[in-house]
Amino acid sequence: MLLDPWWSAALVGVLGLLIGSFLNVVIYRLPKMMERQWDAEVAAYATEQAARQTHGPKVGEVAAGQQQPAAEPFNLMVPRSRCQACGHMVRWHENIPVLSYLFLRGKCSSCGVHISVRYPLVELGTAALFAFLGHWGGLSAPTLVWCVFAAAMVALALIDWDTTLLPDDITLPLLWAGLIASTVGWTGIPPAASVAGAAAGYLSLWLVYWGFKLVTGKEGMGYGDFKLFAALGAWYGWQALVPIILMASVIGAIVGLVMKFRNRLREGGYIPFGPFLVGAGLVSMVFTPDAIFQAVLGLMGL
Repeated sequence: MLLDPWWSAALVGVLGLLIGSFLNVVIYRLPKMMERQWDAEVAAYATEQAARQTHGPKVGEVAAGQQQPAAEPFNLMVPRSRCQACGHMVRWHENIPVLSYLFLRGKCSSCGVHISVRYPLVELGTAALFAFLGHWGGLSAPTLVWCVFAAAMVALALIDWDTTLLPDDITLPLLWAGLIASTVGWTGIPPAASVAGAAAGYLSLWLVYWGFKLVTGKEGMGYGDFKLFAALGAWYGWQALVPIILMASVIGAIVGLVMKFRNRLREGGYIPFGPFLVGAGLVSMVFTPDAIFQAVLGLMGL
């Protein structure tokens, strides 16, 4: 649809506010959903092992009376959002992006506990990314798919920062979305370059992982980093991989040193790499690989 770029930016930016509000839910709940799934799988395995040892019910069955009570449904839709301190159910007018936070002065309306400023910042940050894409591409299919990309990036960065997890539920669909978008011409990346980027992105970090582990006996990164880098390769093509990994590594090293000097490193002295890959990936929406490469060389003083 042909609109003035600023109108397009405004409309897509409003959509970004709404999506940002939903991303706050995803960032908080998806890791907990994963933990619940893992706990259920461990409990089911323990039950099967106990059944084997006692020659009781067949594998996969549970003896009568041993069934656990059904847990309250917990997913991205239910239960309704509530205050983590007092359990107050968030009403609709308390859930308006940014405005509700300002109206409530950053506090729960029931118990007065402080609400993290990160919630409105996520909403504003997502709106800014969407507005940029709306101004750049107007109301079009490419704008929509790049908005999906940006939203996934925001969620992945904050989930990884909080939990050191990069969920397959986001990284793998993002990888396939990049390949499909390239095939239909929505990213401007030739399909062959997209496929090569996905393969090279995964294999390069996989090789780094195993090389580091063989030398040190430690794991330097997780498999989620491989999948995220593969997704970036699918969206940007293989040519962008070196600038992206260089920018992520340099910025990550700088942040790591600052956190070390301020004694803010986590136990084990590590920081997740995913947020820096995400940052470099978002920068790549604005600048070309050559421009990123030159900027990284500047940061390195070369």
